[in-house]
Amino acid sequence: MAQFINRREDVVTEAIDGLLATSRSALARLDGYPHIRVVVRSDWDKSKVALVSGGGSGHEPAHAGFVGKGMLTAAVCGDVFASPSVDAVLAGILAVTGPAGCLLIVKNYTGDRLNFGLAAERARAFGLNVSMVIVDDDIALPDLPQARGVAGTLFVHKVAGTYAENGADLETVTAAARRVIAGTKSIGMSLDTCTVPGSPKEDRIPPGLAELGLGIHGEAGVEQVDFSGAQSAMAAVATKLAAVIGDRPHVALINNLGGTSVLEMSVLAHELAKSAIGGRISHIVGPASMMTSLDMRGFSISLYAAEAADLEALTQPVDLSAWPGLTVVRPISVIALPDGLTPITPLPSDHKATRAFLIDCCNVLIAAEQDLNALDAKSGDGDTGSTLAGAARALIKALDRLPLSDHTQLLRAIGLELSQTMGGSSGVLLAIFFTAAGDGASSGLPMREALKAGLARMQEIGGARVGDRTMVDALAPALDAFAESIAAAASAARAGADKTATLLKANAGRAAYINARQLEGHADPGAEAVARLFEHLARTGL
Repeated sequence: MAQFINRREDVVTEAIDGLLATSRSALARLDGYPHIRVVVRSDWDKSKVALVSGGGSGHEPAHAGFVGKGMLTAAVCGDVFASPSVDAVLAGILAVTGPAGCLLIVKNYTGDRLNFGLAAERARAFGLNVSMVIVDDDIALPDLPQARGVAGTLFVHKVAGTYAENGADLETVTAAARRVIAGTKSIGMSLDTCTVPGSPKEDRIPPGLAELGLGIHGEAGVEQVDFSGAQSAMAAVATKLAAVIGDRPHVALINNLGGTSVLEMSVLAHELAKSAIGGRISHIVGPASMMTSLDMRGFSISLYAAEAADLEALTQPVDLSAWPGLTVVRPISVIALPDGLTPITPLPSDHKATRAFLIDCCNVLIAAEQDLNALDAKSGDGDTGSTLAGAARALIKALDRLPLSDHTQLLRAIGLELSQTMGGSSGVLLAIFFTAAGDGASSGLPMREALKAGLARMQEIGGARVGDRTMVDALAPALDAFAESIAAAASAARAGADKTATLLKANAGRAAYINARQLEGHADPGAEAVARLFEHLARTGL
């Protein structure tokens, strides 16, 4: 898999230098590349307790992204998913530790425990006051003697960092860190494994499954579960967490493991609020990428029943872009539409033949969803079929609200319905088409002429003409031939749609941004939808 890196050997050092060059915090690095990679606060005066954390790289922004006032004093960076050396950890301790002492925050992995632990012993031999805590928040493997440290580590960084920044002594800072560790529970889920730079990607999770409880280094999870969407995924995570937390209000940290889109993370936040543990969550950190696993397409949830003092510590602001801050969970606020935008709908009426006709047309578009999506993927964003099918499903559901016996009002009502339920420019254009056709029909135009009036208005506003490689290439000739017969209209629509596959330049729509090589041989999906609809009407005689 291609990645935006140069050499595998340089990826960590170059990433650190990129962070330093763009950070708004006062940061520096210790000399010693490539063996010693330590990011430190350049404004540090050693008058307070220092906080040092770190571990393998690949979890960005952890750990270097959390170095700054109110959180870490230094971060020690190892190779990707590999613990830093004892000398690197010791260098970090020596660089930032003064009379107030130093707290090491270590995730519970053997390499980290050994290297940080030995470095602490060597630092104490220099006369420094060094304390160490081990984070073990992962609940995925309940029978494991030593649970892993995962994203709940960020709670420790923030609470302990606030105490240290506010002048607490080492004993108080350490006690706060241990309190947070004891009360934090985390678990993750992913749809795919991560891609380690320079290594082949492991293909472990089959389609249709998600892995529950996997580690932040790509370690296999406790089980693979059926995946049917965000709701079921969050339900599986919530079930595990519900078994190990109490009824007190909790802070939830919603962590992106690296490859999940912002849109998906917001859906997961919505599902967490609705889940079996949603009522026990009073505050949220995120959703954001905080403790990632390179590009893993997953998320993790960490819960902490924060005491009042620790909640205040989590709330204290820091000037670190990697820390998203704490948010109180509030009910969703809904404001009524302004006057003039609330739709005025005509009185509904029924007409069996019209109802059957509309349902039949809608079913044609629904059946063509996957084909049209595949066609659109050649020249657009691959969603034309879903957009049209979604509008068709919404229209079927709305039939009982439509004036089916009054075709003039029906055209306008369809236009209004499409403007509300159909996304993208195609939704707007078709809403204009039907609304203008309704206006034409109300002025006394026959149906064919009314539809042509709708097409003219759609072209006037949208700007598309025949030959521009849009639905107009099929719709315009179909309406011209409609006076002859529905069969002639279907034939004209098909010819127009097929011709779009020979047009190597689009002058409207997303395909206008696509080069000729990608367009050649692929019909415009909007024109194809029009052709299929007319062909169906011709076959069925409707």
